[in-house]
Amino acid sequence: MWVKEDSATLGQYPKADPEHHDYYELRHQRMAMRISSWRCQCHLYGLGFVLLILFCLCKGQDSSLSPMKKKEKEVIYSAIQGFVGMWWNGSYLYPDPCGWTPIQGVSCEQYDDGLWYVTAVNFGPVFDNSVMCNHIAKFPTQVFKLKHLKVLSLSSCFFSPSQNPVKLPISNWEKFSDSLESLTLRSNPGLVGTIPSAIGSLRKLQSLVLLENGLTGGLPPSIGNLVKLRQLVLAGNYLVGEVPLNYGGLSELLIFDASRNNLSGVLPSTLGFLDSLLKLDLSNNMLEGVLPHELGRLKNLTLLDISHNKLRGGLSRTLKGLVSLKYLVLSNNPIKGDLLGSKWENFQNMEDLDLSSMGLVGSVPESMAKMERLRFLDLSNNNLSGGLSRSLEKLPCLRALHVNGNNLAGKLDFSERFYSKMGMRFAAWNNANLCYIAKTKHQMPNAVKQCAQEVTVYEGVSTVKINEVSNEDSTVVASLGSSVCVFCQFWWVVTVNGVMNVFLWNLSF
Repeated sequence: MWVKEDSATLGQYPKADPEHHDYYELRHQRMAMRISSWRCQCHLYGLGFVLLILFCLCKGQDSSLSPMKKKEKEVIYSAIQGFVGMWWNGSYLYPDPCGWTPIQGVSCEQYDDGLWYVTAVNFGPVFDNSVMCNHIAKFPTQVFKLKHLKVLSLSSCFFSPSQNPVKLPISNWEKFSDSLESLTLRSNPGLVGTIPSAIGSLRKLQSLVLLENGLTGGLPPSIGNLVKLRQLVLAGNYLVGEVPLNYGGLSELLIFDASRNNLSGVLPSTLGFLDSLLKLDLSNNMLEGVLPHELGRLKNLTLLDISHNKLRGGLSRTLKGLVSLKYLVLSNNPIKGDLLGSKWENFQNMEDLDLSSMGLVGSVPESMAKMERLRFLDLSNNNLSGGLSRSLEKLPCLRALHVNGNNLAGKLDFSERFYSKMGMRFAAWNNANLCYIAKTKHQMPNAVKQCAQEVTVYEGVSTVKINEVSNEDSTVVASLGSSVCVFCQFWWVVTVNGVMNVFLWNLSF
């Protein structure tokens, strides 16, 4: 059978000869090559169709189809120049900052008008290739023209409070009242001055972090208006004055950290109304007065650190309801009182408990050995007395126990395994009347003397007890007297390196 071939086909395949014995084989090869060509074309058409669909789906998100306003570009370029210097040419380096040439640290969103707007600015060592601030950086007011900005974060941008002090603008914050949700200014020692009261106008703000800057002045009461606030971190500044009472109205607040400042006055009882609070850290300030019992209402609190203040008033009323606590640090406060008024067995979530340097008196209660998740217990530098129960050894997670600097007495009878596990993390020194029972020469509590051991020697009807302390090498000579003169008894006791040898001679006359 003849097959008519067109010129194009004949140019691609070998000529068929019906008389040739390979005719059918060549024809089969031509058909296979033609089918392969058709398949390739189909694959290309199919790939093009898929790309067309993807193009249509992404059409609304392509910055080339949905451009950014020229004014918005100019604003973000100008703002970045304020942070990094005038050398930065944004229009040249990043002609499409929300599309094909994004700026690291700058994020955008598309709005109903089909245009892109800057919604987040993160400068400083946040990402690997983030825009870094210059040593003469300023806080550019152009930032306030980014009307859709949700996140503003500046880390390590303002370095020197003496050579380049920078103050936060006291106005224009109201322009962010309908957009800004997170404001973070971290590790800026050159950021000085007071916290602007106008920040209280940011009614959508959920996170306010002003951490480790050079800020001074008081805590603005206007922050109490930020009812959507979930995180308030003001630590590591030079803030003074009292904690405003109206901060107790921040009903959605989860974290409140104003540690490492110079705050004074009493700890406001209104903080007890922060029902959602998980973390409260007001440590390293100058707060004084009685520890408010209203704090006991914070049923969800997992961390309470008010150490290094001047608080007083005992523990029992305040701690009663804080059964969710994992970390409790009250050290270095003249709180005083004892440990017996608290039901420690109720604190089943407690992991770290620091009650050092508080002027505590009385004994260490047995109920402390029932906090089964406890990892760290510090009762050092108080006036605690009595003995230390071996039941503490049964705490499965305990990794550090500090009871040094008290008036504890009696015998430490922990196992060799306990001393081995703890090592230097078991601190019991500076307890004059505390000693340990030697069970091995290799594991012993540091700087605690060994308990005196009693040896009873029987000779006839006479009984003598010899006390010996093994950490002092000594030689003891004693004699037994008797009212009976018929015979004399002489005996000699020698101790060397904690080994007692008793030599007894009976000399009869």
